[in-house]
Amino acid sequence: MSISSDSSIRDKIAKLLALAESPNEHEAKLALLRARELMAKYKLRPEECQKAKNAKVVRGTIGITCTAMTNSWAPTLSAVIAESYCCRSYRTREHGRRTYTIGLVGLEEDFEICKRILLYAYDCIFSYCKHNIPKDPHEPSGTYRSRCNAYGWGFTHVVKKALEEQKEQNQEWGLVLVIPQAVDDSMKDMGKPSIFGRDKTTWDDFHYKAAGYQDGASFDPKHRIDPLVTDIKDGDE
Repeated sequence: MSISSDSSIRDKIAKLLALAESPNEHEAKLALLRARELMAKYKLRPEECQKAKNAKVVRGTIGITCTAMTNSWAPTLSAVIAESYCCRSYRTREHGRRTYTIGLVGLEEDFEICKRILLYAYDCIFSYCKHNIPKDPHEPSGTYRSRCNAYGWGFTHVVKKALEEQKEQNQEWGLVLVIPQAVDDSMKDMGKPSIFGRDKTTWDDFHYKAAGYQDGASFDPKHRIDPLVTDIKDGDE
């Protein structure tokens, strides 16, 4: 294959990958399938086909904080969503402090999409806690926090299950929806992630965990993807 034809193939795959972000599920799936076929045929990886403007790896925090006691589900939800959108998540903190800040690493457009979805998921969880979980100063210390964590863990478990099922049902997307090697390479200075936060929901709080299950099952990332996809397409024309 000549250099010019090689460039043409990469160009075509890049356009298919862009089209695969379409809010039209049928259109997106067809684009992903065709991109996968071409990458398999020419032995190319997704990051080799990205347009130059998409090749930059971005690392940054997104304004979400947590501790092992408060929002203990946060790192798990971040990791689950990040890996489903071609990114990695991490947490960082200043020396001597207990509060961690959540961050993402990914190619520019992947980073922006993943950031929107993550912030949307957190907004959903915190909105429920604010409006539906009572704060009673006469209850034992930590009661409100425990209920919020129960809801957050329920939401997280269901979102994780849903994304895993989606991946299993659409195995043909596998070659396209991979985390670029450049992203993992850029994280080598960060070390291996340690275990953080455990689901310690008690029977007393299971009502809130069940509510998290229900709301997590209806979580729809398209509410935050659609506007960004439109922006990207308009910018490419």
